[in-house]
Amino acid sequence: MHNYRPLCLAFIMLLAWACQDAGKQPYVRTSKDTLPAKSNIDPSIPGNFSPQQVLHFDSLQIDSFLTRYPGLKDYGNDIRQFYSNLRYAFAWFDSLGIIEQAGNLLNRVENIADEGLPQKVAYKGAFDTLVSEERNKTLDKTTPPSVDVYTELMLTAQYFYYARHVWQGIPEKDTRAMDWFLPRKKLEQEALLDSLLRSPTDSFLADEPLYYQYYLLKDQLKQYRTIASQGGWPVIKADKKKYQAGDSGTVIRQIRQYLHKAGDLPADDGSSYFDSTLVQGVKRFQQRYGMRDDGVAGPAVIKELNVPVDKRLEQIMVNMERCRWVPAKLDREYLVINIPDYKLHVFNKDSLLWSMNVVVGQAVHKTVIFYGEMKYVVFSPYWNVPPGILKNEVLPGIRRNPNYLAQHRMEKVGNTYRQKPGPQNSLGLVKFLFPNSYNIYLHDTPSKSLFDRDNRAFSHGCIRLAEPKKLAQYLLKNDPAWTSDKITQAMNAGKEKYVTLKNPVPVFIAYLTSWVSKDGRLNFRQDVYDRDNRLAKTMMQ
Repeated sequence: MHNYRPLCLAFIMLLAWACQDAGKQPYVRTSKDTLPAKSNIDPSIPGNFSPQQVLHFDSLQIDSFLTRYPGLKDYGNDIRQFYSNLRYAFAWFDSLGIIEQAGNLLNRVENIADEGLPQKVAYKGAFDTLVSEERNKTLDKTTPPSVDVYTELMLTAQYFYYARHVWQGIPEKDTRAMDWFLPRKKLEQEALLDSLLRSPTDSFLADEPLYYQYYLLKDQLKQYRTIASQGGWPVIKADKKKYQAGDSGTVIRQIRQYLHKAGDLPADDGSSYFDSTLVQGVKRFQQRYGMRDDGVAGPAVIKELNVPVDKRLEQIMVNMERCRWVPAKLDREYLVINIPDYKLHVFNKDSLLWSMNVVVGQAVHKTVIFYGEMKYVVFSPYWNVPPGILKNEVLPGIRRNPNYLAQHRMEKVGNTYRQKPGPQNSLGLVKFLFPNSYNIYLHDTPSKSLFDRDNRAFSHGCIRLAEPKKLAQYLLKNDPAWTSDKITQAMNAGKEKYVTLKNPVPVFIAYLTSWVSKDGRLNFRQDVYDRDNRLAKTMMQ
């Protein structure tokens, strides 16, 4: 019901290995890129950039520039590599003066707050002055064109600043420290700079290396900043446990006001009566927040209504940051489990095929954010008791109850224990394996009631599926031997059977607490593992 298109983190979204390298590029480093650069000379690309080789500067001027602007020294190696490959030719000037793409870059850097970044741009004033002066010279037809090496180097330095912060995000060491083990997108920044310089002059870059969801959140960021500038929304002081159709009072008017500002009500007539229109507005709100949409404003709804707009802005920004880490496209079938959404989504390229509810790890048994490849379907599985559960639950149970093993259909195998296949097996009737070092997999469960809850963080870390047979049918859809009846028989055979998939399917376990669904509505979810605050603090450093 609350579907979104990728990532990801898809998130869409979602990983660097999936995008193909387009061969040799003009300024390629040793590492491969997930986004191909334009070829060195491509007459099909409009624009006024001329790959001139007449105007050059002394390489020592780079050191002089970085001495004058020490806040840009972090980009020194990128600058030197770029101009070494150009043999120290000017890139932002041609025979007519400064090129128009310089103004496009200046505009992006000056408006970098639109990208959901809190950083202040180093030497923003100097950047503006240098570019403006050169543009005025170029427009002045009474004087011959000129070039300025500091303007040239400032443009390149600010490009690398922009590319690192907007397209790439915080360093990978920081994301790993936050337990994000999905492989990070790799950018060939010099190749992208080449593409930028050859882009049409009325645009910035034809194909920016950002995940589709990023742009949708960027639009929502603008809307929520408008709401914030207008004073946000009222604090709702509930005087009863819940509000529903037929109720009236000041709180009802405040709820109506909030839902109108947030886009869940088309109009606010100021009424203090809880009518059918407000019921529909509350339902839309509940859908956007992953709640059961009963149209009743209970404690959970009031709690979310009272989250300040500044906190929602922060939530949008941290999820825009997560979108920077993943590739823009993935051209194959794949699965995405979004932990805060408690959903598994099945995609084919950019198309969402279907979704199902899942149960993920408790806060003390966090499901790991990582990538794997689904390789095996196991029908009627044994459950090999993990060491932690064995120590904390099974062995104490055996000591207390001599019949514990028989009652739980368990048996000892060597130095450990396992549960026999069957309907009461903790893994249910089927499990799905994508080998990984975290011992995480997808599986059925005999405890079906948990899937009806709004909060579904109950497991020891593995992921329980509401519709396991549906996933088995999907994964085996290209094998005519595995009909629906055959799958049902294997699930109930009571004898473990491994099936190796002919084509492994990528699985992305991601963490997005805000995204825009395919119907254009902004979704929020609770930060079940308290990861947003940590990321927000890292972004502010």
